[in-house]
Amino acid sequence: MTTDTPKDETIAASNGGRSLVEKSLVKAHIIAALAFMVCSMLVGLIISFQFFNHNPLDGVSEYLSFGRLRMIHTNQIAYGFLVNGFVGMLYYAVPRMTGRPVLGKKLGWIIFWVWQFLIFMVTVGLLMGRAQGVEWGETPTGFEPGTFRMNFLPVDFLIEFGALLVAAQFLTPLAKSVHKRMYVSSWYISAGIIWLILTYVMGNTLPEWSLAGSSGGATVGLFIHDLVGLFVTPMGWGLMYFFVPIILRKPIWSHALSVIGFWALAFFYPLNGVHHFLLSSIPMSVQYGAVISTIAVEIVVTTVVVNFFATMWGRGAALRTNLPIRWFYTGMVCYFITCLQCSFQTTLTFQEYIHFTDWVPAHAHLVMLGVFAFWILGMITWIWPRLTGCDWHNRRLNQWHYWLSVIGLVIMFTDLTAGGLVHGFMFAELAPWMSIVDSLKPFWMIRTVAGLMIVIGQLCFAWNVYKTAMGTGKPYDYRVDLVAIEEK
Repeated sequence: MTTDTPKDETIAASNGGRSLVEKSLVKAHIIAALAFMVCSMLVGLIISFQFFNHNPLDGVSEYLSFGRLRMIHTNQIAYGFLVNGFVGMLYYAVPRMTGRPVLGKKLGWIIFWVWQFLIFMVTVGLLMGRAQGVEWGETPTGFEPGTFRMNFLPVDFLIEFGALLVAAQFLTPLAKSVHKRMYVSSWYISAGIIWLILTYVMGNTLPEWSLAGSSGGATVGLFIHDLVGLFVTPMGWGLMYFFVPIILRKPIWSHALSVIGFWALAFFYPLNGVHHFLLSSIPMSVQYGAVISTIAVEIVVTTVVVNFFATMWGRGAALRTNLPIRWFYTGMVCYFITCLQCSFQTTLTFQEYIHFTDWVPAHAHLVMLGVFAFWILGMITWIWPRLTGCDWHNRRLNQWHYWLSVIGLVIMFTDLTAGGLVHGFMFAELAPWMSIVDSLKPFWMIRTVAGLMIVIGQLCFAWNVYKTAMGTGKPYDYRVDLVAIEEK
C-alpha cells in the first residue's frame, strides 16, 4: 500500500485499507493535461502564421483549415488541459480535505480513459466540420441541426454523462467528510462541479434544441462566461485556498473574506454573460445588468486578491525562493488585471472601439493562460516530486519554463492589446479594411514570436516532467520546501 505520510496510513486503515490519495490517477491526469496543452499550443502557433500569409498548412486540406484548427486550439485547452489539470488536483486535494478517499479507483480510471476518448473525438469532429455554432462549446452534438438524424458520435451528451460521473467521484467524499465544518475550498469545489453540469447543459443542449434567436444568443453568452466563472474560477480559487496555506505553512488571512468572495462570485458571475452581446437585439435592460454585474465582479476579485496577498505577510521570500508560489501569485496579479480590464471593456463606450479586435484575444489569453494555466502549472511544479518520489531532473529548466511563459505572455498581451486599439480607432475613422490589415501585420508577427517563447517554455517543462518521472533525479527531500519559504 502506497501512502504519503504516516498520518495517511492511519486514515487509510479507517477507510478499509485504501490509500487516501490515488497517486496513479493524479499522475495520469497531469500527463494528459500537459499533452493536450502542448498539442493545443503548437496548433495555435502554427495558425498564428496565417495572419501574415505564412501558414504552412494553408491550402493543404480543408480538414486543416484555419477555422477548424482554431477551434481545436481553444477546445483542447478548455477540456483537455484545464479539465484534466483540475481533476488531477482534485484527486490530491479532496481526500486530504475530507479525510475520505474518492468514490472508487476503478471509477477514476473509467472517467480518465472515457474523458481522453471524448476529447479525441471532439478533435476529430472539429476537423470533420461537425462543430456547433457555440463559442467554447463547439463540441459535436452528433445530430443534423434541428433533427434526430445522427452524423457523428453524440459527444455533447457523453460529456454531460461524464460530468455526472466526476460529480459522483468527488461529491461523495465531500459529503462524507470527517470534519464537521467545510473549509472554503470545499465550498468552491462542490459548487464548481455542480455548476459545470448545469452550465454545460445550458450552453450545449438548450440553444441547439429549444431556444432560438436572441434567447439562444443570450443563453450562449451565459455559457461562454459561466464556463469560466462558474467552473474554471471556482476550481482555480478553491485549489488556491488549499495549496497556498500548505506551502506557506500558515492559515489564510481572513476566513470571512474567503466566504464573501465565494457568495459574491455565486451571485454576480451568472449575470455577466450577456456582456458578450452588447448593442445586440437582447433587451437593453439585460445588457445594462450584465455591465453592472461585471463591474461588481472586480470588487469581488479585489477581496480575494487582498486575502491572498495578506496571507503572504511574513513569507515574502517565498516569491523569490519557491517557484510554485511565484506561479500562484503571478496568476493572481493577472487575474486582478483581467477583471479590472473587463470592468472597463464591457461598457458601451469601450465596446465601440475594441469589439471584434485583437484586444479580445489579448484579454482571453491573459485569463486562460496567465491565470488558470499558471495556477495549474504551479500545482504540478509542487506536486510532481511528491508523486514520483524524485527531485526535479533539472530545476533550472523549471525556471526557464516560468520566465519564458511569463515574458512571452506579457509580450503577447501588450502587443495584441495595442493592436486592438489600433484596429478600433482605424475602424472608427472608417479606414479601408485592407489598410487596417496591413497595419496589424507587425503586431501579428510579434504575437507569433511571443507564442514561440511560450511553446518552448512548455516543451522544457514537459521534458523535465518526463525525465523526473523516469527517476533520473535524486530522491526528493521534503525539507527543501521548508527552507524555501523562510523569510531571509
